[in-house]
Amino acid sequence: MELEVWLLVVAIVVALVAIGLALVVLGQQRALRTVEDSREQAAEEPSPPAGPLLAFVANPSKNGTEELRPAIFARCAAENLPEPLWIETTVEDPGVGQTREALAAGADVVVAVGGDGTVRAVAEAMVGTGRPMGLLPLGTGNLLARNLDISVTDREDAFEVALNGVDRAIDVGWLRVDRPAPEKVPTPKGRHRTPASEPEEEQDDSQAPADTAKHIFLVIAGLGFDAAMVADTDATLKSRVGWMAYFVAGVRHLHGRRLEMVITLDDRPPVTARLRTLMVGNCGRLPGGITLIPDAVIDDGIHDIAAIDTRGGIMGWAQLFGEVVMQGFGMKNDLPNKIGRIDHTRAKTVQLHVSEGEQVQVDGDVLGRAIDVSTWVDPGALIVRAPVPRLNAK
Repeated sequence: MELEVWLLVVAIVVALVAIGLALVVLGQQRALRTVEDSREQAAEEPSPPAGPLLAFVANPSKNGTEELRPAIFARCAAENLPEPLWIETTVEDPGVGQTREALAAGADVVVAVGGDGTVRAVAEAMVGTGRPMGLLPLGTGNLLARNLDISVTDREDAFEVALNGVDRAIDVGWLRVDRPAPEKVPTPKGRHRTPASEPEEEQDDSQAPADTAKHIFLVIAGLGFDAAMVADTDATLKSRVGWMAYFVAGVRHLHGRRLEMVITLDDRPPVTARLRTLMVGNCGRLPGGITLIPDAVIDDGIHDIAAIDTRGGIMGWAQLFGEVVMQGFGMKNDLPNKIGRIDHTRAKTVQLHVSEGEQVQVDGDVLGRAIDVSTWVDPGALIVRAPVPRLNAK
């Protein structure tokens, strides 16, 4: 009887051990199945978006903008980026308000999609924020993109720079029209009169209202021939032939008058000079491979000034053009008594006075005619996405 009890106990213990082992094996199988199911589900479901939130402030009037939007959304999806913001500019607001909206929505990078005017507007809102601005050039000049070596023809390359380029702090220029010139209208006798009833000679220029707003520029601001050329450029022709339209307009102003200009640089004494135009450069590269201000550096905290003058009609302009081409190759013409010349200097602040008033432009945007103008540099105020520097081959 005792043997039977002992065998029963052993049988019960063996059964319990077997049940325990079965339960352990079943639990492991369930755990493995859960892991496999999780892996399969993870493989089927895409991972959540990662990376920076891009915002595109786009000028809808530029050719190619409509086709660019779906391409950008597809590229961001392929890169597993968050769905980008796309905010279009308007005539009333060319980009400042849209950029502030994008920043408030948490955009890590704001990309200007358009021409120089769109870039200026986006940059104005980006100054001092510490967040980078990217560029997708769609304009005629695309001045900042050219000076940063961002492609103006390859949009894939420009997008790559906006996404994976290096952040670079660059200087910003500001221009203020301290005293606009009163508007003039032609009279039947060929003279000019102001819109007021008084004759022009009795018009008190000091009563012209001041433009207290400051205007940003990233490449070049100018007063004189260059601004008059930009103001006279035909918009339809520019849309057809691009930046070459500026040269067509420039021909019409080759025989324009020289300006008597009072120039004050920093705290130096004022200087009076007769010039065709004076340009304040943050950087100096223009379309067509022209380098107007070869020593200008975009992040050196100072502006380069180019005073341009010609005499002798077409011969003077021909000599001037030759000097521009030469300085682009690092050569200078130091011969005396030149009839076409460019004189360079540097300054952080510039004050200009033209008694009869003259056209003013910033990065190709015309501000109108002015008598007194001030400019100054804002060092390192804007962060831009620039191409990754290439190592020089040894």
